[in-house]
Amino acid sequence: MLKLVALAICGSLLSSIPAVAAGEEPVDVELVIAVDVSWSMDYGELDIQRNGYVAAFRSPELQQAITDGMHGRVAVTYVEWAGDTSQQVVLPWTLIDGKDAAEAFAYRLSEARPDRMRRTSISSAIDFAAGLFDRNGFEGMRRVIDVSGDGPNNQGRPVTDARDAAVARGITINGLPLMTQGDDLRGGWGSIRNLDRYYSDCVVGGPGSFVIPVNDWEQFPQAVRRKLVLELAGLWPIPAKPRAVVPIAADGPPANCLVGEAQWQERWQR
Repeated sequence: MLKLVALAICGSLLSSIPAVAAGEEPVDVELVIAVDVSWSMDYGELDIQRNGYVAAFRSPELQQAITDGMHGRVAVTYVEWAGDTSQQVVLPWTLIDGKDAAEAFAYRLSEARPDRMRRTSISSAIDFAAGLFDRNGFEGMRRVIDVSGDGPNNQGRPVTDARDAAVARGITINGLPLMTQGDDLRGGWGSIRNLDRYYSDCVVGGPGSFVIPVNDWEQFPQAVRRKLVLELAGLWPIPAKPRAVVPIAADGPPANCLVGEAQWQERWQR
């Protein structure tokens, strides 16, 4: 019975995969890792964040998840972002098809020094990441944007507009909210309470989307590895009725998706 269910899932996936254009490499997943490097994090925290991704790609668990896929290979690019005009491709699209390629990706990432930039525009990060899928030389069964950040959107267009546009293109957005600073550390505008709820209600979207919150920097390496394994595994749970947004909890009021913009405006009116 389980075998029949697995075959049915595979058939469903295969029927939804677009034909591979000439010159495009078929992969299981096209993944954009979009990492927040705004001024709300110090250089030590940026190093922890970068090293967490390095360690993840060096882990046998992640390498096994990649090779266990239908094609046994994925395409990954690593982007750092902050304000609405601050996005930088740290590592371009890279084919990872095993241990050696994953180790090489991790090494190149470890050699690049993270830099800090001003403001927080999750919407611009999503728009930028979505554009990277165009003519990248790969054709994946899934396209995923992996967003991590420590605060709400406070610049650029509303984050829900960017999310909805990406989801309409068949892109899934997953979130890693960094809840390591507490509330109101910058006069009531730098951080928000329940950032995980904000990410769930306002940022993530698409079939199978999920949020993994980080409450302490010591949790970060494990959280990153877990999230990447879920994203890069060959098959992942497909809900019976895919939803544009998967809330993190049913209780409590929905998040204010414009809270960051309101905080920034209030700050400059003081």
